[in-house]
Amino acid sequence: MMNSLPDQFHALVIGASGTIGAAFVDLLEQSPRCASVRGLHRQSTPAIDFANEASVADAAQALANGPRYHLIVNATGVLHDGATMPEKRLADLNYPQMQATFMANTFGPALAMRHFAPLLAGERAIMAMLSAKVGSIGDNRLGGWYSYRASKAALNMLIKTAAIEVARTQKNSVLVALHPGTVNSRLSKPFRGEIIGRPAEAAAADMLQVLDALTPADSGSFRSYNGAELPW
Repeated sequence: MMNSLPDQFHALVIGASGTIGAAFVDLLEQSPRCASVRGLHRQSTPAIDFANEASVADAAQALANGPRYHLIVNATGVLHDGATMPEKRLADLNYPQMQATFMANTFGPALAMRHFAPLLAGERAIMAMLSAKVGSIGDNRLGGWYSYRASKAALNMLIKTAAIEVARTQKNSVLVALHPGTVNSRLSKPFRGEIIGRPAEAAAADMLQVLDALTPADSGSFRSYNGAELPW
């Protein structure tokens, strides 16, 4: 697993308490080539909460004296909160839902890139931010899901822009937007995720395989769990 990374590589998973994040942690812990995997979430030590800007910087600072990371995965994201479902119509749009969705899917991951990109190892290193195919403007044929689509489209732009900057000083790094596909998780359950989705462990394994094959020339791209490059 992750044979393109140095032996005894170090990994970090942000959003490790979620279904997909936990699957990434489990797989990496099982790999004899992975020296350590650190999982961060709202209840971890240090804690990270995208609703609390200071916590993102504080978490990165707490890890700054540790090993450099060869793999950083941000597996956070919100589609609904149980009480509020994705907006199907313009008439459903409202500030609280849009703000909460962008906080979790766009602003928080942007700050994660800001504070954790400097912790990437100088040799080959990968930072993957979980995005979503429905964030593709070119692939939007059904409409609906306004805030979620827009928050992921904005995230993709932030990733593309950050990749250009990071490449100037960390030439061996890869920064990528990654679509996990439909996974049987809390996020997808209201949308038949338990029927049409696949196990989180399978999704995480697919995504690690895609990341393993990427080169610095692929930095700033938008990839699916099957390796396909997705349209912006």
